Amino acid sequence: MNARGLLCIIMTTDHSSIITINVKHALEEDVGTGDITAQLIPKDKNASAKIITRDHGILCGKEWVDEVFRIVDPTVILHWEKLDGDAIRPNDTLFTAAGSARSLLTAERCALNFLQTLSGTATVSRRYADMVSHTQVKLLDTRKTLPGLRIAQKFAVKCGGCFNHRIGLYDAFLIKENHIISCGSIFAAVKKAHQIAPGKPVEVEVESLDEFQQALDAKADIIMLDNFSNDDKRQAVAANRGHAKLEASGGITEDTLACVAETGVDYISIGALTKDCKSIDLSMRIEL
Repeated sequence: MNARGLLCIIMTTDHSSIITINVKHALEEDVGTGDITAQLIPKDKNASAKIITRDHGILCGKEWVDEVFRIVDPTVILHWEKLDGDAIRPNDTLFTAAGSARSLLTAERCALNFLQTLSGTATVSRRYADMVSHTQVKLLDTRKTLPGLRIAQKFAVKCGGCFNHRIGLYDAFLIKENHIISCGSIFAAVKKAHQIAPGKPVEVEVESLDEFQQALDAKADIIMLDNFSNDDKRQAVAANRGHAKLEASGGITEDTLACVAETGVDYISIGALTKDCKSIDLSMRIEL
């Protein structure tokens, strides 16, 4: 799936894509009323640039970079040597750009911010995915994303080989403790969810094997085993017999991830995929 395919789920009323929205906001805060430093360079001066990485990682963010240059100056020509999902190594050239020197310098920071951040997310996701490649489990992201960049980061998670949980509060139910208390019981909460939005996935977070059985009896589609011991996870998998999808969550680290995956759960949700990522180190080198 390419970026546009994933992003078509969220469109503004004027049909502009979320990529364009992201980029316009970023350029507004960076360029503002104009790049005064770029005005030091003659208007008709052309240049070329090479963008390299100083880190190992997984590339992500091509379409955001393309959109930055399209908005700043559509005459700038980009040539990509690496694509989203590709493994990259120190000193690899990611892409080259040619056109107005002013435009290249104005677009540089905004373009690289998207590329380094999303590549950082994709890189973390690939590292985690590799840790459980010997199992059938799917690693899921969460809603713990950078404000305004949720769709971008969720795309990066997919580039890294992991999977998306719900996008927001509108596309799936996730019934937690306070929802259950307010509704009166797990059964009542699940029943009402099916009435409100038939066809929407209904997930219930449980904190004990007793609550797990209640969610199973209520016919929840997905049951989140929150902070279960690995022994309790295995008991839930055995009792479930494939009726619901089981998701493990809570306190899972790189050190414990493989053991959790080996319990037989279907999913593991990990906030670190999007909230703990470190941007990769990129550099743009101008040639006049």
